[in-house]
Amino acid sequence: MSNWPKHPAIYEINTWVWLSAIGAKIGHGIDLNSVPAAEWDAIAKLGFEAVWLMGVWERSPACIAISNQNQVLLDDFRRALPDFRSADNVGSAYSVRRYVVDPHLGGAEGLAAARGELARRGMRLILDYVPNHVAPDHPWVVEHPEYFIRGSAEDARDNPAAFLTVEGRVYARGRDPYFPAWPDVLQLNAFDAGLRLAAVRTVSVIAGQSDGIRCDMAMLFLNAIFERTWGQRAGPLPQAEYWAEVIATLRESHPDFLFLAEAYWDLEWELQRLGFDYCYDKRLYDRLEHGSPESVSLHLSADPAYQTKLVRFIENHDETPAAAAFPGGKEEAAALTFATIPGARLFHEGQFEGRTVRTPVFLGRRAEERPNEELRNFYERLLEALEDPLFHEGEWKLCHCTGWLDNVSFRNLVAWCWEQDGDRAIVVVNLSGAPAQGRVHLPWGDLQEGAWRLHDRLSDSVYERDGVEMSEQGLYVGLEPWRYHLFGCFRVVAPREDVQTRLMSTARR
Repeated sequence: MSNWPKHPAIYEINTWVWLSAIGAKIGHGIDLNSVPAAEWDAIAKLGFEAVWLMGVWERSPACIAISNQNQVLLDDFRRALPDFRSADNVGSAYSVRRYVVDPHLGGAEGLAAARGELARRGMRLILDYVPNHVAPDHPWVVEHPEYFIRGSAEDARDNPAAFLTVEGRVYARGRDPYFPAWPDVLQLNAFDAGLRLAAVRTVSVIAGQSDGIRCDMAMLFLNAIFERTWGQRAGPLPQAEYWAEVIATLRESHPDFLFLAEAYWDLEWELQRLGFDYCYDKRLYDRLEHGSPESVSLHLSADPAYQTKLVRFIENHDETPAAAAFPGGKEEAAALTFATIPGARLFHEGQFEGRTVRTPVFLGRRAEERPNEELRNFYERLLEALEDPLFHEGEWKLCHCTGWLDNVSFRNLVAWCWEQDGDRAIVVVNLSGAPAQGRVHLPWGDLQEGAWRLHDRLSDSVYERDGVEMSEQGLYVGLEPWRYHLFGCFRVVAPREDVQTRLMSTARR
């Protein structure tokens, strides 16, 4: 991963929906071959290191037919798209028929053109890989039935929701052990040696067209999880882990290829150990949405080496859009939090405009929504600040916050700092719906050597503070509900007595 920054910013795009929206805007249909240069320029301007084009692989007619008969899915389609029509269901992005670029999106030529446009603007390309399952009309179903978890005629008769008959053979439908089976996919067998070789070949094909992959539900293919889910149906337990084999083999020919895991159930460390560069940090998302500020701070006290390999986010194609999940001013505080801590930072197309409707991955277009200009302006300023190399290659440290006996509101403050080659930054966030005051204790040993100017890069407010006071008592901060500071820190060359008379600005409101 030598060509990747330590803390990359990644932009997820629902490819089919994005192209549909651009086409509607310019008045004619387009594919990846014909995206206007201005669209790529707009993405590059936001400072991303990589773009994840979600859902480029060939969609499944069998998936479309199955989902068009599923009332639960149809209700979800109409929730997201009130004027839904059957043509809007283009098939799930995660029911892959073949790992070739869908012709509707421009095929392999279109993807190569998109990758070239990104590369010319200094950005890399990430694509999907779905290890757990494939569409019912994937070629392997007929050519390699041994790659799948199989069932019996009795299974198909007694449990049709979990088993499907294709070409006279019974296959298990793909599933997560904590939920019912997915109706439109068939379950691959992680323990089958032939499948593992086929997986290496598949990922090699993807690696020839991109710079990294996001591996869907990666923890399902850990040996212990797969054995617990499928038992004897899976066959003997292999000695090696699936991911250890796939990643190690790929790295021989593609040493800089990035592996990103969708992961849950506190299995991130195990997947990191097997070779993943980054794993989803769903625990942070959950604590930002429902937990206390202290729970967020506790989460951020984990080993920095572990945290650096996490993917932080507050929105992706699976989650409720951030504008709906974090209402009442919470989104800006949550966004600043996930975007300025170690690890990869994942942003979702539509997040900056404040979209509130989650578009199912089956749909080829989305509902119209009016952009939230205030939120868009916030994200533009945040992303501009994040372009500073300090947040990509610097050293990060969590800061301790304290208060006083008659005011414990400091517990609602979470703070950290960055440092690199003399450049410094401080982030303080009030992760609560009540005012908070406290002192932030910084780890810098040279604080008392003069005074400091703190420039809030999100509000342009400027504060000047005495270094001795910051060193001995901590930096005083008072913040209204869900407010924050992103300070650039600069030493002021001035006598201490002059500094103490300077303007003491109030906290950003």
